[in-house]
Amino acid sequence: MKSNFLQRTVTGVLFVIILVGCILYSPLSFGILFTLIAALSVYEFSRLMNQSGKVKVNALVGAIGGGYLVMAFMGRSEIGIEIFLPYLVLILSLIIAELYLKHDNPIGNWACTLLGQVYVALPFALLRTLTHLPEPLWEGGDVWVPVYNPILPLSIFVFIWLNDTGAYCVGSLLGKHRLFERISPKKSWEGSIGGGILAIASSLLFARFEPFMSTWQWAGLALVVVVFGTFGDLTESLFKRQLGIKDSGKILPGHGGMLDRFDSALLAIPAAVVYLYFLV
Repeated sequence: MKSNFLQRTVTGVLFVIILVGCILYSPLSFGILFTLIAALSVYEFSRLMNQSGKVKVNALVGAIGGGYLVMAFMGRSEIGIEIFLPYLVLILSLIIAELYLKHDNPIGNWACTLLGQVYVALPFALLRTLTHLPEPLWEGGDVWVPVYNPILPLSIFVFIWLNDTGAYCVGSLLGKHRLFERISPKKSWEGSIGGGILAIASSLLFARFEPFMSTWQWAGLALVVVVFGTFGDLTESLFKRQLGIKDSGKILPGHGGMLDRFDSALLAIPAAVVYLYFLV
């Protein structure tokens, strides 16, 4: 037990250092990290689908497609349709391949292939829309250019981590009323509220040091991340419950797989993008 705790601690610390470091360091490190994360996550998702015995999807090609989707978003300041042409060719090839492979469940194969792209890869690609904020080319000027700003994507992960930490601590001490017992028996309303309060409280610090959004806008972003991050966590819990597994993988010692670590983000990121779009 002591060894497992040490393993979880070391993995968790390294995970946070690498994620935060790559987000803050440069657009290049940011893009490389999430291209890799997307590819590994889609590969993990596809392998789990194959292990269910009900579908057969090409995990390697799906992972390449997921990684390329993120890379296409990250690689340019202005995104044009031409950058997505190789990705569209790849997706079409995966769909057309089912005509020749004679699998027992082609509809399920199509569904899981596309789900891996939309549910897993697309949220990581959408992070690019949060990193380049328009700033004036010169002080007081009316020409605006996109400039790399890592604070918004970083804040989403900070809100998720604080929500998870607060939910665990408060839930362990005060949790009595189950949040969604059918899917996740250990989660409680008390823990969820406690985690949400901690995350929203941290948004005040972002508002203080990053005033490109108002205090209420930062608090609203934290609330959106908390609510949809919880839905993301429950979604993966339902996914694992149906497959009868405890962890989605073993790539992160003591923490499970990539989907285990990014389950909340898969719904929180798209929800945050929608929220910020309507703010602008």
